[in-house]
Formats: sequence, C-alpha cells, structure tokens
Amino acid sequence: MADAPRTVLISGCSSGIGLELAVQLAHDHRQRYQVVATMRDLGKKQTLETAAGQALGQTLTVAQLDVCSDESVAQCLSCIEGGEVDVLVNNAGVGLVGPLEGLSLAAMQSVFDTNFFGAVRLVRAVLPGMKKRRKGHIVVVSSVMGLQGVVFNEVYAASKFALEGFFESLAVQLLQFNIFITLVEPGPVITDFEGKLLEQVSTAEFPDTDPDTLHYFRDFYLPASRELFRSVGQSPQDVVQVILKVIGSSRPPLRRQTNARYTPLVALKAVDPSGSLYVRTSHRLLFRWTRLLNLGLRCLAWGRLRLRIWPRKLCLTCSVPGHC
Repeated sequence: MADAPRTVLISGCSSGIGLELAVQLAHDHRQRYQVVATMRDLGKKQTLETAAGQALGQTLTVAQLDVCSDESVAQCLSCIEGGEVDVLVNNAGVGLVGPLEGLSLAAMQSVFDTNFFGAVRLVRAVLPGMKKRRKGHIVVVSSVMGLQGVVFNEVYAASKFALEGFFESLAVQLLQFNIFITLVEPGPVITDFEGKLLEQVSTAEFPDTDPDTLHYFRDFYLPASRELFRSVGQSPQDVVQVILKVIGSSRPPLRRQTNARYTPLVALKAVDPSGSLYVRTSHRLLFRWTRLLNLGLRCLAWGRLRLRIWPRKLCLTCSVPGHC
C-alpha cells in the first residue's frame, strides 16, 4: 500500500526558489507530495499557476500567507485538511543592502520581521501537530551569510545568523520527537529580485552617509557584487535540486550548502575560527586587491564547468570529493 502524500507548506512562492520548489514537488512523478504554495500577495500568483499547469488544483494549491501576521498564518493552516503539515519550508525573505548610516531602523526591523520572526511564527504554528504525530521536517532557506558576515549586508546577514542559531538550538529538542531541521545555505542566487535590488541601491541616496563610505559602496562593493553573481551565482533551479534531495532523505542533514563553487569564499573562517583572517583578507581583496578578487572569481566560474562534468564526485557540504 502506497504511503499517503506528505503535505508540504512553502512560504514565499511568488517567484524564485519558492516558485520553482513548489512546481517541482507538485510534478513529482511518484505523487509523494501535496503542495500548499503560499505568498503574501495573491495578485502575483499567475506565474506560479502557469508553471504548475495540470498540477494546479490536484497536487498544488495556492494560498495567501503573510508570515508577519499571526492571523494570516492561522487562516492559512485552517484551510489545510486536518491542519497537518508534514514538511514546512521557510522560504519567504527580504533583502537589505547599503551603508548602515543610510538605513532606517524601521527597514532593519522589517527584515527581521520577515526573515527571522516570520520563520519562527510558522514553526510555532506547525510544531504542536508535528510533535503530536512524532514526525516532521522543517526546511529553512538560510544563506551562506548566516555563516559569515558580508560587507554592506550587515542587517541581512544578522537575520540569517539569527536563523542559524535559533534552528540549530531547536534541532536538539526536536530530534526527541523525530522532527528534523535542515538549514539550506545558498550563496548568490540569480533572480529578478536580486537584480532589481542591486539596481535600486546603485542609485539610492542613502542620507546621513559620508562621501567616503558612499564611494566604497558604489565603486568597490557594487562592482564586486555583480562580478560575484556572474561568476558563482546559481539559478533557483540549482538550489531547488539540493532542497529536493534534502526533503526526500530519510535522515536529512542539519545543514546543506548548495554551491560548492562558493566554498573557497567561506573556507577562511574554518582555517581561522577567530575570524581575523577572514576579515583581513576580505578587506584587502575588496579595497586593495580588486584585480586579484576579480581574477579569483573568474577562476571559480571556470571551475563551474568541471563541476558539471563530475557532479557526483564533489560533496556539496564541504567540497571534498567523496567525503560525505
């Protein structure tokens, strides 16, 4: 007798990773999943519904969900048969880039309301049912910025650091209930959202920011960021392939990085846990050795071709062939 389909609730499905994941799960040829794909603004559902095709209304349902609202979360769960969620994918998120002096506290709080408290709100809502059934899987789309700070991304990185600490702590308790947590940590992901964000900040005024800092942001950080996306950026489809493996695993890992090409950029903190080596090297590459940074990124881009030839030989977690 076949197992009943697992109910998967995904936040942030209007575009990008959330949309692609919802469609892939709904089109699973073994029909193992019943997908509830959610978004804050249902006015943006057309792209998802078109991509879902015949799965719409069969293995995929679109629902409204604002992760910043208790009432919205409760309403969404009430529309799920039995209110039972087997897999929760916390994907909704917002970005914030720019000189700290030019960012308002309200904007910073908004990032945490969505990226951190939004995820916490959803987990609190589904945990009682998961604990009662003694099974469940919580997938959190975090970021490599939850592992290392990145200049001019202080607030966004802080929200992802908060996610990492919260869910690592919670994972210890939840194993007692046979509930697993996985933090998925993409590097740069090429989406319309990221492109628009970089375009907007490149012309933003950032009041109260001194001229030197604006110069460093516009003339050093932004060009390096664009080169980073060009060189090692992944598509949402690339990230989703990793998430699909995690969801399909009987013993899912606590952490899974999605981009082996980005591993050299996070390795410095492993070499020197104090963080000093990472900070000094990042400073020199960005502000003094710009040509060396660009050359290194282009070498990583070239390495991408080799990774596609031997994809199964490289560990996505540690980038060591055959390790994990």
